[in-house]
Amino acid sequence: MSSAPSEPNSTEDFDAKAFLETLTEAPGVYRMLDASGAVLYVGKAKNLKKRVSSYFQKTGQSPRIHLMLQQVANVEITATRSEAEALILENTLIKKLAPKYNILFRDDKSYPYICLSGHEFPRLAYHRGAFDKKSQYFGPFPSGLAVRESIQLLQKTFLLRTCEDSVFAHRSRPCLMHQIKRCKAPCVDFISAEDYHHDVRLAEMLLRGRQSEVVDGLTTRMQVAAEALRFEEAAALRDQVRALQAVLHRQYVSSTGAEDADIVAIAAVRGELCVNLAMVRGGLHLGDRAFFPARQTEGEPDLAEALVAFVGQHYLDHPPPSRIIVGIDVGDECSAAFEGKTVTVGAPRNEMERAWLAMADKNAGLAAESRRLSKQRSGGRLTALQEALGLPEAPQRIECFDISHTMGEGTVASCVVCVDGAMKKGDYRRFNIAGIEPGDDYAAMRQVLTRRYEKVAAGDSPAPDLILIDGGKGQHRVAREVLTELGLDHLTTVGVAKGEERRPGLETLFVHGHAEPLQLPPDHTGFHLIQEIRDEAHRFAIAGHRARRAKARGRSKLEDVPGIGPTRRRGLLAHFGGLDGVMAATVEDLCRADGISRRLAQVIHDHLHAR
Repeated sequence: MSSAPSEPNSTEDFDAKAFLETLTEAPGVYRMLDASGAVLYVGKAKNLKKRVSSYFQKTGQSPRIHLMLQQVANVEITATRSEAEALILENTLIKKLAPKYNILFRDDKSYPYICLSGHEFPRLAYHRGAFDKKSQYFGPFPSGLAVRESIQLLQKTFLLRTCEDSVFAHRSRPCLMHQIKRCKAPCVDFISAEDYHHDVRLAEMLLRGRQSEVVDGLTTRMQVAAEALRFEEAAALRDQVRALQAVLHRQYVSSTGAEDADIVAIAAVRGELCVNLAMVRGGLHLGDRAFFPARQTEGEPDLAEALVAFVGQHYLDHPPPSRIIVGIDVGDECSAAFEGKTVTVGAPRNEMERAWLAMADKNAGLAAESRRLSKQRSGGRLTALQEALGLPEAPQRIECFDISHTMGEGTVASCVVCVDGAMKKGDYRRFNIAGIEPGDDYAAMRQVLTRRYEKVAAGDSPAPDLILIDGGKGQHRVAREVLTELGLDHLTTVGVAKGEERRPGLETLFVHGHAEPLQLPPDHTGFHLIQEIRDEAHRFAIAGHRARRAKARGRSKLEDVPGIGPTRRRGLLAHFGGLDGVMAATVEDLCRADGISRRLAQVIHDHLHAR
């Protein structure tokens, strides 16, 4: 890989003709810069000379590209060994540099799968992450909801186990799932391994798209059982067939073949761009997922360019199906994303695929319009909040803090983030509070704000436009002290105190810089936004606190004794019949247990009875 930068010029000084004469015909990446050296656009090319020349020699460019070219003062190139390498470098640079004329679709989440484990009695489970070679995986599915619906169908139809291995290995009687007819209880040998594996094979066939074979096979078995007067077995098989047919009838998008395909549709509604990805696996429609650019690009988006950008970025990180159906001719622009794989990208080939694409197009338009209206509503709430608090600008980033504990136990602080009027869950943070007097909410708030805004003061984290503190005047005072100590006293803070009898709508706001507390009308749209963010911070803190408390209460006191590992801990519990027996033992009693010296017995006794 080689790079060929040139000295920055002013826009007027850039000689496109002279620059193009020096270009290589190798594949690579080009970067268009403005007069200040800021990157305007990053692109890839199979042939750098041909691709970059098209910008300066082609007429009829889109308004967005025309606007960009007016600002170009320099072009830098990096030659690569292949187009695929250029695609990877292009995506890396786009994510790192965030050029304002590039379209970036952020898709950091992995897709969920259904897993059938490799155990003697395979477990049916929801899965994200790395694959285990011993297990089978089916998917990907566009959402967790699609996976859970499929698992519920398989449970209802084939009664496969979904319990964790640790639970399965220690059952002595059937669990609730067996009682509600969602599992055949292989844990207590209510079904033989052979019969269970027959059900597993049917589930595999269904997940691979062989629905008709499964239904036909179950129907045949039902008839045989009925003719042999095994009516209970026949009734169970009849219920399985009905459950399957009910789901298959809901699959309004289905095909006769067990094929895998992605349908990628794109729409722009009043400047709001959306790509809708519909997934068909085994001939069944699994659902849709809408994607939006990470930020708004300047100028009207070009749909073909946006589609190519999405395909290139998305399938670098996610395995593609054998066929991708699109409604815009993109030629071989997407081929680099599938190097070494047999993937067909093209228009619908038959009536079924045209129906798939039409539905995906409609969903893309609906999602874009919904997003536009949501932004409009969010913008209105932010403007109303700006006016109510007397802020110079509408707050784009709002952070809210809350403290949760039970009588001082398991104190957890939450920080939730709202960006442009929408909650940004990827920026949420929880803080385990330690080293304070139990129940001291002021000290807890001081600790969490110090830990959070030390990073802002150091320049390692973005500063919010508004900070909400779930608490009254005292909590808000602590927040102001922390920000002053960190040199961030210019940040705006609001304390949200609960109203009389903690009734919603009666909250009092303590606004920094306002002499008197503020109470907004219950129907104020800006006040609704504050309530929504505060409630989310409260929910997030409580969830963290409950998890921390449960972990602490489920922990044995022996785990904290120095010199006691898992083996000695199990030996002590077995010797004395549990923790209560260990607690009641004297030093001499402890010495009688295997592997416990007098010195260690004294340490154990002192630790367990320390106050």
